[in-house]
Amino acid sequence: MELNLITEHVCKISKEVGLFIKEEYNKLKKEDIITKSQNSLVTYVDKMAEKKIIDFLSRLIPDSGFIAEENTSVKRSETYNWIIDPLDGTTNFIHGIPNYAVSIALIHQKTVLVGVVYEPNRDELFYAWRQGGAFLNERPIQVSSTKKITNALVATGFPYYDFERLESYMNVLKWLMQNSRGIRRIGSAAIDLAYVACGRFDAFYEYSLQPWDVAAGALIVMEAGGSVNDFSGTENYLFGKEIMASNKKIGPKLLQEIKLAFQ
Repeated sequence: MELNLITEHVCKISKEVGLFIKEEYNKLKKEDIITKSQNSLVTYVDKMAEKKIIDFLSRLIPDSGFIAEENTSVKRSETYNWIIDPLDGTTNFIHGIPNYAVSIALIHQKTVLVGVVYEPNRDELFYAWRQGGAFLNERPIQVSSTKKITNALVATGFPYYDFERLESYMNVLKWLMQNSRGIRRIGSAAIDLAYVACGRFDAFYEYSLQPWDVAAGALIVMEAGGSVNDFSGTENYLFGKEIMASNKKIGPKLLQEIKLAFQ
């Protein structure tokens, strides 16, 4: 399997779907918004975007399966599966905040091979394939070279339904407020990870995430020279519902603080 060629095709469908999403915004009506669960929203745009992606990828690798947020396909494979978030940042999209993305990854069993994140409002295409490097609009990217947390800009995502570990989360947030350059919350984990990969953010952490939130972005970070772990420091971030991504210089210190808070 030529991963660079697969990535090229995935970039193509990501851009097509991103344009579709952007064009549909002005057609969206209040009655089109459905609440799946507490603070988890979906629209026909999410579902149509996912179907377009699945139709395309089904032809690209016919025997592959899908792990997709809107569950428009329940097909699974024992080898290759696509992990798809057709619109990461639906709440932003609904409210007219231009920070959302298409996120697509290909995994072989539990190893991510290809990752693509497309942010249509900035026309920024982040992509990587395993052992092939990371790119933004055809330019190679790397994580930041920041050496100290005090100089770091850190991204996070606020808990919006799972509040059982809220105190631990707030302890890390409090520590970062006092010891970092600043904290940002964009509202799309895929974008947060892409921004870590290109050095805009020095680190990102969040819990209660799903595979489609992180699969593509995590690979892009690693191929850009960064590290990705769960909160205990292992590599169970894909299905473990927690992630910390950073450059390798500040990563150990941030992970230490997260471990202390979440132990």
